Amino acid sequence: MKKKFLACFLAGTMALAMAACGDDSQQASDSTPSEDVSQSSESESESPSASEPEVQEPAAEDASIDFEDGNMGFVSVYSQPADAAGIEMSIVDFAGSKALEVKNLTGKVPYVAIDATSLLGADVAKVASIELTMGVSYEDGSFNACSGTLIAWSGQDLVESTDDWSVYLEKANPRKVVATLSEGEEFVADAGNMLVVQLKTDNGVDAGAGNATLYIDNIRFLDASGNLLTADSSVTFAANSMFESSGPDYINLAYLANPVTFEGFACTGGGWGQNGFEVPQEVLDAMVPGSVVEIEYKSESGNMWMLMNAAQAGWIRVGCGPVDGVAEDGSPDTSSFYNSSRTKCQITYEQLAAAYGDDVSTWGNSMQCESDSDWEVFSVKVGQAAPYYAPAGSEAVEFSGFACSGDGWAQNGFDMPQEILDALVPGSVVEISYSSENGDMWIVMPDSAQGWKRVAQSNENGEGWATCDGSKCYVTYEQLAAVCGDDVSAWGARMQCEASGAWEVFAVKVGPAKEFKMMRDPVEFEGFACSGDGWAQNGFDMPQEILDALVPGSVVEISYSSENGDMWIVMPDSAQGWKRVAQSNENGEGWAASNGNVCQITYEQIAAVCGGDVSTWGARMQCESSGAWEVFNVKVGFVQ
Repeated sequence: MKKKFLACFLAGTMALAMAACGDDSQQASDSTPSEDVSQSSESESESPSASEPEVQEPAAEDASIDFEDGNMGFVSVYSQPADAAGIEMSIVDFAGSKALEVKNLTGKVPYVAIDATSLLGADVAKVASIELTMGVSYEDGSFNACSGTLIAWSGQDLVESTDDWSVYLEKANPRKVVATLSEGEEFVADAGNMLVVQLKTDNGVDAGAGNATLYIDNIRFLDASGNLLTADSSVTFAANSMFESSGPDYINLAYLANPVTFEGFACTGGGWGQNGFEVPQEVLDAMVPGSVVEIEYKSESGNMWMLMNAAQAGWIRVGCGPVDGVAEDGSPDTSSFYNSSRTKCQITYEQLAAAYGDDVSTWGNSMQCESDSDWEVFSVKVGQAAPYYAPAGSEAVEFSGFACSGDGWAQNGFDMPQEILDALVPGSVVEISYSSENGDMWIVMPDSAQGWKRVAQSNENGEGWATCDGSKCYVTYEQLAAVCGDDVSAWGARMQCEASGAWEVFAVKVGPAKEFKMMRDPVEFEGFACSGDGWAQNGFDMPQEILDALVPGSVVEISYSSENGDMWIVMPDSAQGWKRVAQSNENGEGWAASNGNVCQITYEQIAAVCGGDVSTWGARMQCESSGAWEVFNVKVGFVQ
């Protein structure tokens, strides 16, 4: 019997649990040898033991998906787990046929989602098992054993179940692996049911061969009688709530409010090669204090920066980081801001102004991109930096019954109950879960003593724009107060929502405004990987480079998973005594910003609890959560 979990548990957590305890229910066609693959780095060019059964290569047979038509629009990178790798997918020749190639770009764990619902339509409800042909390769031509998990999201609630897979013999590479849907794990129509392939254990890394490239071919959806189901490979992947619940990957970045797209900015270059375009006037006009340039890209190294190559100040890279310790103009330089998957980078107006001066008219009319490895840029935008807030968590108060909709520029809403009025205090934020035709959302206060007021729609009153990602919108107390005044009793009884296109709101909450910070130049706490049960602490002594990085304006960033979604820090040896930091705001430090994958705690939050002298914080940093947890890495970086 496979283990089952509700969809709110992260795929990374489940995969780690399975790696630890195994899965005795694995199909005979996907049985693994008694040795633990994760403990073996032996090249499979050596013969297996005499007692090991002969494993045959997969026989040629019909498939629901064989990739021979070149279609791959029904697959997607799944990047929500904290241990998820940045990956690149393409269709290539492998083992005598076309296959989906999955390249690991960042050394973490690849996750690839296959949209069974879109592929099969109503027939998805007939699926009893899924077979795939899986293979691996390495650039040096060696073979090394790899293994992972096949994760199924089933039913209306996206119940999660797992089967292990492995490719452990060179003579059986590629190999057929199987995921089964047992009772209670059945797919249903129109529910976003999917299969996620995860490569967890890569023995090539320990063997010095680098990261494995994964190949997926001959996907076979079978009914309970073993009949092959027909799939439509021309469909487009449709993300379910597992993709949308945490929003886009903007950790370490700002959201762009009122963005201007640099039309047609798509180009490529080799390492240290530049490429770009003449800047249109609307993009130059958007480059004002508080704005950022956002570049969506891929590069072999994960790095990206830019230059205004016709600037009066001269040819200066911006966002490259120190070159031989200093920027080319002789001044200290800073790096671009990167999201966790290194698919977006941002460079602030302030970084550009430090290089080229405050007068944008002297920056020239040419913008170029560059990296230290082969790169490709897909789009460039310029917009005002809007804070990225963590989803309002257990501290939030729900506005009960707030569900409504409207057409573009139409308002709808409800009278605020007392508990919402009480929660609207300095430092709080209104979180709106929504969808809208144009992606935007804001608040209207129709009965304010200041008159009928839109809040966070156009910065008309100096309040700034709402932070919106297409599924969550955040409007702070301070934004409301800038428009309606500091006295909540004068805001009127009613709160309404509005957008520029047809919209629907599903829920509204008010809670502490937990803001993720833009972070750059991170210093990694080497070896910080550990786990614990609920309310158990675990951690390590801080090396000197981490102590040196803990300065005012820095932030501790923790990549993790936890049963209850939360995470914080414990400083057990502080001169102030054993201290939790950012767990309950009991010392006025505020809560940690966390979204179930990433947690950020600022230097200022630690100092509020342990004092301003880092030398008195003690040598050890620990992590803790209210439920079973695992931490994958810890970094300390600098905040914009």
